[in-house]
Amino acid sequence: MTETTIPDIAESKAAIAGLRPRTQMFIDGSFRDAVGGGRFATVNPATGQRLAEVAKGGAADVDIAVAAARRAADDGRWSRLDPGDRKRILVRWADLIEGDGRAIGLIETLDAGKPITDTVGLDVPETAACIRWHAEAADKLYGQVAPSPEGTVATITREPVGVVGAVIPWNYPAQMAAWKLGPALATGNTVVIKPASTTSLSLLRIAELGGEAGIPDGVLNVVTGPGDVVGEALGRHQGVDCLTFTGSTEVGRRFLHYSADTNLKRVLLELGGKSPQLVFPDVTDLGAVAANVAIAIFWNMGENCSAGSRLVVHRSLKDRLLEAVIAELANWPVGDPLDPATRIGALVNRGHMETVLRYVEIGKSEGARVVVGGERILEETGGFFVPPTIFDNVRNGMRIAQEEIFGPVLSVIEFDTEEEGVAIANDTPYGLAASLYTDDLNVAHRVARDLRAGVVGVNAYAEGDMTTPFGGYKLSGFGGHDKSVHAHEQYTETKTTWITLKPRG
Repeated sequence: MTETTIPDIAESKAAIAGLRPRTQMFIDGSFRDAVGGGRFATVNPATGQRLAEVAKGGAADVDIAVAAARRAADDGRWSRLDPGDRKRILVRWADLIEGDGRAIGLIETLDAGKPITDTVGLDVPETAACIRWHAEAADKLYGQVAPSPEGTVATITREPVGVVGAVIPWNYPAQMAAWKLGPALATGNTVVIKPASTTSLSLLRIAELGGEAGIPDGVLNVVTGPGDVVGEALGRHQGVDCLTFTGSTEVGRRFLHYSADTNLKRVLLELGGKSPQLVFPDVTDLGAVAANVAIAIFWNMGENCSAGSRLVVHRSLKDRLLEAVIAELANWPVGDPLDPATRIGALVNRGHMETVLRYVEIGKSEGARVVVGGERILEETGGFFVPPTIFDNVRNGMRIAQEEIFGPVLSVIEFDTEEEGVAIANDTPYGLAASLYTDDLNVAHRVARDLRAGVVGVNAYAEGDMTTPFGGYKLSGFGGHDKSVHAHEQYTETKTTWITLKPRG
């Protein structure tokens, strides 16, 4: 891997002048306009100004893309390649993504309002690393031979499911695409992927690099456009064998209906969260806890499905920890996403900013107290900025403690006993992630076991790494997990081949 350096503002602005992001759809190896010729505007969240006009795909474009993917799946141009050859192409793709990391990261900063330190320093390198990790596994996954009776040989093998439809969110455009594309392509599938309409540009560049790396035409297709049109068309398409979606629980439910109404395609859902950060009275390093609490909720402007949006803290520590978290905010400046000093950029668009601020008003009306933040700032820029916001005196039944806000808003909730703390942590319709902080190993093991969440961090806000599966319980997930070799299984079918041997003579 190459060393990543973050450009300063002057370098970024000079690079912006030379950026020519792709805005057409990428289907069957080439860029093309939508069948209807429509386009939609994407806006820079930091300025409120128009950034680009992107092809507005529809059901007809999905039909064309799925047909291309089906041809590629049926003729075996990708699935029947030696696994080692697929690996080499995907590794070359990861190398190209990494080599173009500054440009891709800058595109994401302009498109999503994310700080340049996150996009160039974390998101794009992790996108390349994800593709590379799954590529390296492509020729290391074995089938099985069953203990069948004498005179028979029974093999159990995994085969590509076929055409995979993928619908990804706007909070991590490149990285979430890699979480889907890495395992789906490594196992020999073809893909039609829809980026969020607010953040389409980085994926179009990544798809272009895939073609340069040698991914055959029709294997990777990108259809841009509104979710209620393109997403639904993918979800209902008879030619799609598997649909993978990351986003809201509300939309995830629709994909289950689409599948039930059509061809019963496999549906994989990674959905919302209302993750607790559970702090016990025996912790001694409150500064370290406060730093992790801030990362958990303010990283990526709180636009994170596993964000630790509920601080469930023992009553004896609450005041001191709250002071420590407030002090930690000095390390979280809000500002121009192009400035490497910025840690909190702009929310993705005006509508989302207004939703976050509406939840602030809901919290006030429910009786919670705003300790810091709670208002729009930097309005003179035209951008959609909301600072770190902390509510105290929150009861877990309040809407701000139960509903996903998807912004930099933290609710502080007190508890008295271990049992009560765990009960509060689990008292949510979601179950994606959780964190717990304790210096007692017994408490760590007991509570980690009792938390109803797919990912549990102990003494840290953690989602694991590429070797561990990511997914949730309850309304946070359905049908599978992202990351790790477990993700390969969900993009394959299991086949039993039973062979009867002829007797000797």
